[in-house]
Amino acid sequence: MAYVVDFVNVSTVGLESSPVAEALAGLRANEARYYKNKYDHTFTTYPADEASDTVDYVSRVLSEERGIAIASPALEATAFEVGGIRMSYVFYESGLSINVMYTLADAGKRAVGFKLSDGMEVPEELADRFKFARQKSKLAGTIRGSFFVIKGEY
Repeated sequence: MAYVVDFVNVSTVGLESSPVAEALAGLRANEARYYKNKYDHTFTTYPADEASDTVDYVSRVLSEERGIAIASPALEATAFEVGGIRMSYVFYESGLSINVMYTLADAGKRAVGFKLSDGMEVPEELADRFKFARQKSKLAGTIRGSFFVIKGEY
């Protein structure tokens, strides 16, 4: 069942099993606010089992680009296109959020972004590979993020 993410009244709907559900909900709401303000896009997520194509796509990009497999179960996912960019998001039980930004135009920006919810440890599969910068958010507290540029075609 689809969930339209409300960034005014933050809810843990769909994320309840996460040990950092409140922070993950804030992170999800932070993303929703960004897309609403920048593109007037309504950020809608789906349970991972209903959005398995998106979860599989993100997993494929991680695997083929860097040999990464996320250990935590996926809780929610979404995919949409805005401003000539295809965006795919997966929110994991651990509190991790991964997005794949893929500009459709040739030679456009293409990257994978990682965001860690406030209160979670860096996942073992990412710990030795990435440095995480901190960012403050009214909705999500302190977000730690990192990224890498996609080299392949997806």
